[in-house]
Amino acid sequence: MTGARNEFLYCQSQSIQVKKMASNRRCLCVAAAAVVVLAGFRMRSAAAEDAGVVSRQFLYETASFPECHASTIEQTPAGLVAAYFGGTSEKDPDVGIWVQRYENGKWTAPEEVANGVQYRLTDGAVHRHPTWNPVLFQYPGGPLMLFYKAGATPDSWWGMVMSSNDHGKTWTVPARLPEHIDGPVRNKPLLLENGSLLCGSSTEYDGWRVHFELTGDQGLTWTRTPAIHDGKDFGAIQPTLLRHKDGTIQALCRNQNGNGKVLSTSSKDMGQTWSKLKEVSLPNPNSGIDGVSLKDGRFLLVYNHTNRGTGSPRGREMLNIAVSEDGENWKAAVLLENVAKGEFSYPAVIQTSDGLVHTTYTWQRKRITHIVVDPSKLKLHDFKDGQWPL
Repeated sequence: MTGARNEFLYCQSQSIQVKKMASNRRCLCVAAAAVVVLAGFRMRSAAAEDAGVVSRQFLYETASFPECHASTIEQTPAGLVAAYFGGTSEKDPDVGIWVQRYENGKWTAPEEVANGVQYRLTDGAVHRHPTWNPVLFQYPGGPLMLFYKAGATPDSWWGMVMSSNDHGKTWTVPARLPEHIDGPVRNKPLLLENGSLLCGSSTEYDGWRVHFELTGDQGLTWTRTPAIHDGKDFGAIQPTLLRHKDGTIQALCRNQNGNGKVLSTSSKDMGQTWSKLKEVSLPNPNSGIDGVSLKDGRFLLVYNHTNRGTGSPRGREMLNIAVSEDGENWKAAVLLENVAKGEFSYPAVIQTSDGLVHTTYTWQRKRITHIVVDPSKLKLHDFKDGQWPL
């Protein structure tokens, strides 16, 4: 994307006035390291970031909904598009799917493009379910797809899909996917060399179990693998897909055990069969992750380097970026967030045509953060006894 490195620079050359939060706290405003204090939490400027961070910003400052979660981001020929679910609170019936586009150097206002309305009664009352986990995917030379889920809970929801032929400005009427087909359950799919779209998926109604779905005709017909495990040794959901140079596809998964590690499985036959799940070295507090295969052959993962019940930080208080040469052994790259009792979660990550890495994630359930990283400038560090090198 032309000029992306300059377009996304965020408060690097200007100081930001920080309001005094209490009489015994002094706030300094420095051009090289500006700090924003918002709702009692800190948001660092790019000048104070780890090496390789180009910019960060919120997708929006104000919205008609109080909470948001589970973002997705994609590059189209016209620029970036992001989506997430927003409403009163997760699981509330008014939660819909909202979309924003990056145009003329800024993000457009949030626009609701899908909801869970099923029908209206004669008295005007609406029967409606919440929507969940949107996933964007741009077909080369084709439509922008938007997959999402609708239903009361994750163990009863169903898959939905819609598409756009004008880079996210207008959308087709949502269509329900076939029974037992959810599409990509949370993370972006992978387009295979044979033209099939491989979607990492999972279910939660009979234990947490991972399976995979493929479509070769943009979602008209589907093939589904069985669950690759029984959900007993490991509870796993929400796989993110990494493509290796030898053609192997690796899937890293969320672990239901909040004191466990990220789970991994791999396929050598384009997603038809998968290896037994195993743990990698990175912790997982039962929270969503997302990764990307970089153009230089490395792999980048955005995740919470914590456990849920022990240690400090814990749970979703800290969000991180790690980089690996082989998908198995990882090094610390960027500390995105670290705030006690905070929530920074459910990242989405892509690498755009200019080589930059774009990540979006949930910020306190109140905003979606968009951060841009230059992977060629990252400084990697070894972990210290499995702990993040703070």
